[in-house]
Amino acid sequence: MSGVSAVVLAAGAGSRFGGGKLLARFGGRPLIEATLDGLRGAPVDETIVVVGTEGERLRNVSTAYGARVVENHDWARGMSTSVRAGLGACSPGARAAVVVLADQPLVGAGAVERLVEAFEGGARVAVATYDGEPRNPALVAREVWPLLEREMSGDRGARAVFARHPELVTEVPCDDVADPADVDTVEDLRRLEGELNALGRGGATRQRRNR
Repeated sequence: MSGVSAVVLAAGAGSRFGGGKLLARFGGRPLIEATLDGLRGAPVDETIVVVGTEGERLRNVSTAYGARVVENHDWARGMSTSVRAGLGACSPGARAAVVVLADQPLVGAGAVERLVEAFEGGARVAVATYDGEPRNPALVAREVWPLLEREMSGDRGARAVFARHPELVTEVPCDDVADPADVDTVEDLRRLEGELNALGRGGATRQRRNR
């Protein structure tokens, strides 16, 4: 038992995609399934999927991976509402939560494991970096949750809070174990799928980082 929960944010409308993004086919299966499958083996005690506009359609896919589904009825007010819903749904014994975006299918268990290791080493906020740039996922110790509750707003989630409190943040390089590529449009999805088909997951990851 790590005392860490995984919170997968899956409540957005995917308007740039044209709707239905997380159920679009990626590698022969729904995009969200690829993300959840990538988290298999991560050192977390539970996985919580926060859903919104596509809630019912995402539920069966999520529960098939042992995830617990939480509805965010305020999803239209921005990502911060989904982070709040996810943290609020974590088990009482959770010491920290790793926040993952559902449209980043190549993040995977390796990045989560690195963040948990940083937490065990004393980090209160551990943020994955790629080429030195902070991205996702991010781990937040329970002691920091009240700060997020007070200061998060709109669609920036916790990122703006971390920027205001850099003393809390430990950056964790994840270049060699994950790829933060996200899917915003149909073109993003097809391009990423094409890279994986041509090179395999590891090759695609290395190619994207070398650009």
